[in-house]
Amino acid sequence: MKIAVVAQHATPLTPRADGTPRPDDTGLSELTRALARQGHRVTVYAQKHHPDVPDYAELSDGVHVEHITAGPVGKPGDAGLLARVPAFSKPLRARLQREQPDVVHAIRWTSGLAALAAVQGMDIPVVQSFSSLGVEERRDHAVTAQATERFRLEPAIGRSADAVVAASSAVASDLTRLGVPRKLVRYVPCGVDTETFAPEGPAAERNGRPRLLTAADLTERAPLETLLRALTRIPDAELMVVGGPAKERLARDTAYQGLAGLAGSLGLTDRVIFTGAMARESMPALLRSADVVLSTCSYDPAGLTSLEAMACGKPVVAPPTGGHVDAVVDGTTGILIPPGQPALLAHRIRQLLAHPMLMEAYGVAAADRAQSRYSWDRIATETVAVYDGAAA
Repeated sequence: MKIAVVAQHATPLTPRADGTPRPDDTGLSELTRALARQGHRVTVYAQKHHPDVPDYAELSDGVHVEHITAGPVGKPGDAGLLARVPAFSKPLRARLQREQPDVVHAIRWTSGLAALAAVQGMDIPVVQSFSSLGVEERRDHAVTAQATERFRLEPAIGRSADAVVAASSAVASDLTRLGVPRKLVRYVPCGVDTETFAPEGPAAERNGRPRLLTAADLTERAPLETLLRALTRIPDAELMVVGGPAKERLARDTAYQGLAGLAGSLGLTDRVIFTGAMARESMPALLRSADVVLSTCSYDPAGLTSLEAMACGKPVVAPPTGGHVDAVVDGTTGILIPPGQPALLAHRIRQLLAHPMLMEAYGVAAADRAQSRYSWDRIATETVAVYDGAAA
């Protein structure tokens, strides 16, 4: 099958300045690789956001990237991407006419607009992916109420596509409530690299204390404050916070300064480790070194770090939002706890740390669930089934 993946927003060849991958870019790269391993030919069409990226490149065996210039370079937000949809879709249409793919798969809503415009009059089915929806993010306070164009257009895009992929059960439910026919919607979650992230392998050095680990955006202060206050109730445990700018730039970062100051005022300075940004290849060893991995995100549509921790055989404690609701089986692979409750969070973590056999059981179940449900080969197979249904 010849597959055209439209990802106007993506930068699959260029990581962020801090070296950490975007979840969308990671998922795009892993999915297309898995599709290619199954014998499909994949071309990714992305907008050219950086002047030094090539117009044509090979992302991996069987996966090519074509960058389309649609206005000045630079990574715009949703409003900027929306404004450039006409300039992006016109050359996209010319390329699709030349290549004649069997299916077009659009990632995120502006890509869906571009794809639907590009295939007008052409007998090519369009599959639309939503990792999250504006209404869902607004409900979880992850997007402002001013994003009116997105709220209005996402349902229309879903109704116009031949099939819709929802990355979580919450997104699937929201789509049907917004008027997208239920028969068009398929739940296919984000996957995890179960070869790189696995229980077996080297672990980062430990210092004898129970270790809690979170990968967090330091600017999301409220959930990190909850975690620091919970730590005051968990004697002897240390907290490793992965994220933010590179370690050498941490001291000048205002978000870090505020959190470090709070840790000091709570008497936690010697028990909180801020690592700064870490390269992706360092994450498996860090995750394996932890006793419990915590998610502090107020909203995480994919729950990528939690999936990676589960694949490494670690129990996960997370809020019941986004991808965590589907990935974490409460009381089996981890614990779901409402945000903003440091006393409850501390109590449940203490229970885990006090029962090593329970933690081990959670970890075994977590690794099994990640391997059986979230491997990229399975996700690719389910995605191809959506393509076949759309073509039919």
